[in-house]
Amino acid sequence: MNTVPALFESVVARRGGEPALIEAEDTLRYAELNTRINRLARLLIAHGVGPDSLVAVAMPKSRELIVSIMAVLKAGGAYLPLDPEYPAERLSFMLSDARPVLLLRSSSVAPLGKLGEGPQEVVCDDPAFRAACARLPEHDVAQHERRAPLRPEHLMYVIYTSGSTGTPKGVAVPHSGVPDMVATQRAVLRAGPGDRVLQWASISFDAAFWDVSLALLSGAALVTVAAEELLPGHPLGNTLVKYGITHAVLPPVALSETDADDVLPGGTVMSTGDSCTPTLVRKWSRTRRMFNGYGPTEVTVGATIAGPVRDTGDIAIGAPWVGKRVHVLDERLRPVPPGKEGELYIAGSGLARGYLNRSPATAGKFVADPFGPPGTRMYRTGDRGRRGPDGQLFFAGRADGQVKVRGFRVELGEIEARLAAHPVVDVAVAVVRGELADAHVVGYVTTTAPVDPGDLRAHVAASLPAHMVPARVTVLERFPTLTNGKIDRGALPRPEADAGVLAHAGAPAAGAEPAAGAREPEADDCAAAVCAIVRDVLRAPEATAADNFFELGGHSVQATRLVSRIRERFGVALPMRTVLEAASIGELAAVVGSRLPA
Repeated sequence: MNTVPALFESVVARRGGEPALIEAEDTLRYAELNTRINRLARLLIAHGVGPDSLVAVAMPKSRELIVSIMAVLKAGGAYLPLDPEYPAERLSFMLSDARPVLLLRSSSVAPLGKLGEGPQEVVCDDPAFRAACARLPEHDVAQHERRAPLRPEHLMYVIYTSGSTGTPKGVAVPHSGVPDMVATQRAVLRAGPGDRVLQWASISFDAAFWDVSLALLSGAALVTVAAEELLPGHPLGNTLVKYGITHAVLPPVALSETDADDVLPGGTVMSTGDSCTPTLVRKWSRTRRMFNGYGPTEVTVGATIAGPVRDTGDIAIGAPWVGKRVHVLDERLRPVPPGKEGELYIAGSGLARGYLNRSPATAGKFVADPFGPPGTRMYRTGDRGRRGPDGQLFFAGRADGQVKVRGFRVELGEIEARLAAHPVVDVAVAVVRGELADAHVVGYVTTTAPVDPGDLRAHVAASLPAHMVPARVTVLERFPTLTNGKIDRGALPRPEADAGVLAHAGAPAAGAEPAAGAREPEADDCAAAVCAIVRDVLRAPEATAADNFFELGGHSVQATRLVSRIRERFGVALPMRTVLEAASIGELAAVVGSRLPA
């Protein structure tokens, strides 16, 4: 009962006829889901998958994705999630670094490796592959059928995080922390038969495993929908209502953009991934139970949980999970008194093995635990925190250059390294501007030759995921410095003041920025009106019909705002996909114009 397959099979034995996985109008019950997982697991074993072997999984959000990762675990392997939305260069790096024995993908995802290089690729929805699965036995996979017995210390998944040196690191997490995680979920969130859990997080983040386990290891139903139906705002709100979601784990950026009325009535919502604010607690805790969670990727999903939380000032990150200990220590690893800030260290069950193929980095972050039995370790989080008089823990920021951007963990050093890799960039600096949904990265560079900031953004976008691409890059003649000669990040020009620099570097000349929330004047030119809305949403000095919304620095959350503003201005309800697929603002405006009454 100490591995994911064993825990899942115990639920199937009790709840075989209950709904397990819901996608659109289709529902798989636990026994049916288990059959599909067992058959695919046997085929994976035949392809060489076993304990401590990695299987890369590349497919969009879908029922097949859930079946695939559960089958990898049943086979005894560990899954390496590859989000198809990530740049091909990023995915290729993870494949070459992790060296999985197999790549499992759907036909909607293009081949990721070069011919003759990398792992063998299997297309899971290929008719011949499906037929081969259907011919295999449906009963549970026994230990003797695996290439070796599966034990709690074996790997469960490897998830890559942003790296401070410019190179992502794979965090290797075993099964051993799952029983205590499930015990915490059972004691605090209390999901079970009859409940519906939303699978919100990207599979490339450990929060996705929390969603899966909260449902499938408790007897509840997991609801999976397409990514565009999960965008913060109207899409997410509609999904919560449409599927009758009772439990949702969402980052503050999603909570801030989504209307709390009429969703999750009497249900449970958990904020995680970034700092939760009193405003969000006031908004979401009124008619439902609300919790606040905390934990880095280097542990099994999380470490502490607070709640049900109320709007009472500072929002705690709570108390340690079952089986975990959290220490607040000074620079000499001595406990600090309650109320005093120190660095948070996590010990107990659920620690990762370390960073895949990176022993020095592992040794620097997973250190000996002076408060535990001999041979035990603790993880040095780099987070600052304090302990309240009642023992509750509070987050107080980072001790280094790591930041959170719309719930994503980002090392600014990785962005700076990618900018600096451009042939004409001399020095590069990245900072974060804004908060929650408005949080975005801004880059600053000095160069050895003229360059268009758009080219620099494209250079970064070729290898980094969208949330790490700077919304704007400013070319400076020189960086402001402190008296010791170091760059003065606090004196870097705000983006609103960059219009002249951007225009000088090749961007369009700046226009006057409309006041936030101001209504645009009525105009016959639909394109001009949509451009004005885009300028307001992005707080950009200029946006023309030829520009692309996302190339101007827009992201998915701002796209939901754009749809809302267009609905208010024109009375036209656009599908989110229209914004995502529009090549230019002019093309988007043409769609709006075509839907206006004659």
